[in-house]
Amino acid sequence: MFISRILKKLARPRPRKASAGIPQRLSAKLDRLQKQFDKADDFLVREFAIGPAQIPAAVAYLKGMVDDAIICQGLLKNAMLELRKVTPGKELDERSILAMIKQVVTITELEEVNRWEDLVVHLLSGHAILMVDGMGTALAVDVTGWEHRGVEQPVAEAVIRGPRDSFTESIRINITLIRRRLRDRSLKVETHKLGTRSLTDVALVYIEDIIDPAVLAEAQKRLQAIKVDAILDSGYIEELIDDCWWSPFTTTQETERPDEVVAGLLEGRFAIVVDNSPFVILAPTTINTLMQSPEDYYLPWMVVSTIRLVRFVGSFASLTLPALYISFIGYHPEMIPSRLAQSIEVARDGIPFLSATEAFLMEMALELLREAGIRVPGPIGQSIGIVGGIIIGEAGVRAGLVSPVMVIVVAATAIASLLVPTYSFALALRNLRFFLMLMASFLGLFGVTMGMLAILAHLAALKSFGVSMLAPWSPLRVRDLQDSLIRMPRMALQRRPGLFQIQDPTRLEDALPEGRDQ
Repeated sequence: MFISRILKKLARPRPRKASAGIPQRLSAKLDRLQKQFDKADDFLVREFAIGPAQIPAAVAYLKGMVDDAIICQGLLKNAMLELRKVTPGKELDERSILAMIKQVVTITELEEVNRWEDLVVHLLSGHAILMVDGMGTALAVDVTGWEHRGVEQPVAEAVIRGPRDSFTESIRINITLIRRRLRDRSLKVETHKLGTRSLTDVALVYIEDIIDPAVLAEAQKRLQAIKVDAILDSGYIEELIDDCWWSPFTTTQETERPDEVVAGLLEGRFAIVVDNSPFVILAPTTINTLMQSPEDYYLPWMVVSTIRLVRFVGSFASLTLPALYISFIGYHPEMIPSRLAQSIEVARDGIPFLSATEAFLMEMALELLREAGIRVPGPIGQSIGIVGGIIIGEAGVRAGLVSPVMVIVVAATAIASLLVPTYSFALALRNLRFFLMLMASFLGLFGVTMGMLAILAHLAALKSFGVSMLAPWSPLRVRDLQDSLIRMPRMALQRRPGLFQIQDPTRLEDALPEGRDQ
C-alpha cells in the first residue's frame, strides 16, 4: 500500500514553472499581466501604435504610483507622435526599435528588462512598463510620483541650535538629504529589496575609504540574510540585524536627523535607510554614542562638557533613584541623615503601603501617564502628562496613599529620564529601573549593587558589529575619551574615534591655524 502511494505521486504530472522570459507577442504580455493583476482596479494599460510602421505597443502602470503628467508628456506623447518622425533602420528588428524609442523618450531613467519577474517588480515599484509587439524585452521607465510628506522639523530629536530638517518616508529624499551634507565621491549607496511581498527599498550607506571592511562585510551579510515577507519600518531591520535579540539594549541607533547620520558616517559607521520610514539606523553603536546629541557639536566645548556630565548623572539617577529610595527606607534607614530620616518618617506616618509597594504604584502610574500622553493628540497629550501627574500626586498625598517624598522621587526620576537623547536607550533604562526596584525590594542596597553589576557585565559582553557597547571605557582607549563624558575643543579632535577600526583616521590636518594661541 505504501509503495503504491509513492508510485501514484510519481506518476502525477508536475506543474511546469512559468517561463522567466518575457513573451514576444504583445497580446501574450498583456494577458499575462491582466491575470497577475486581476481585481486590481488601479492597474491601467494604454495601447497605441509607434513609428511609421504602426507597430502595436502598450504602456502599463499602477495609478497613484506614477506621475500622470510625466507619462502623458514624456512618454506617451513622444512615443506616439515623435516616433513618426524618426527614420527606422534598414532592418526593423528589436535593437532598432529600442534605439528609436530611446531617441524620443525624454525621461532620464530607462532600463531594459529581460525577465518577467523583474518586469513585475518594476511595475510594483512605480515604474511604467513600455512593451512593443515582437520584442522579448520591455522598457522600465521611472515615472514615480506618489504622494509623500515633505521635509519638516525633527520631532523626537529637536535641538535649539542646529539644522531643522529631518528624514521623511521617501528613501530618495532621505538619501538626497545625506548627499547635500556630504559631497564626497567615496560616499556609497547600495540598494537592496527586502521583503518577499513588500519588496521594500533598503539602502546601505557608507564612506568607502573610512569604514572598516570587516564591519561593512558583516552589515552586507546580515542584510542579505533577512528573509521576511514584509519590511514596514526600519524597526523591522533593526531587530533582525541586532547582535543580541534578547537584550533590553539595542546594538544599533535610530535617528531622524540627517546631520547626525553624516556625523556617524564620518566616524566610520554605516547607515541603513529604509523606504517608508523616517528613521535611519546607525551602527556600530556604543553607550557613548547613544548619550550624545547632535547639538553637542554646535555649541562651545566647555558648555557641552557640562551638559554631558549632567546628562550622564541624570541617566544614572533615572535608573537607580526609586531603587535607592526603597533600599534606604526599607533596609538601611541608618544610612540616612538623622534630620532627613525624621522628616521622611513624619511624611510616611499613616501610609498603608510598604516603601516598595508605594514606589511600584507610583512608577506604574507614571508609565500609564506617559503612554496616555503618547497615544492622544499632541496638545492634549502634553496636558495629560503634566496636569495628570500633578493631580494624581496631589490626590495620592491628600488621601494618605503615598508620601510627599515618594512623589518627589518619582518626579525627579521622570525629569532625569528626559535627559537621555536616544529614545530606545531611554526605554531600556525605564525597563531596567523596575528590575533594580525588584532587587532592592528583596535584598536592599546589596540587591541594587548586584543588579548594577549584572547590567554592567551584560553591557561589557554586548557588542555592536564587533565593537564593545562600553567602548571607549571598556576596553579602555584613552585617546577616544576626548569625546565621551566631556568634549574637548575641536582643535584637539584631530583623529576619528579608533574604536570603529577606520581606514582613514585623520579628521583635522592642522590642530591650530597660524596665528592662533596654543
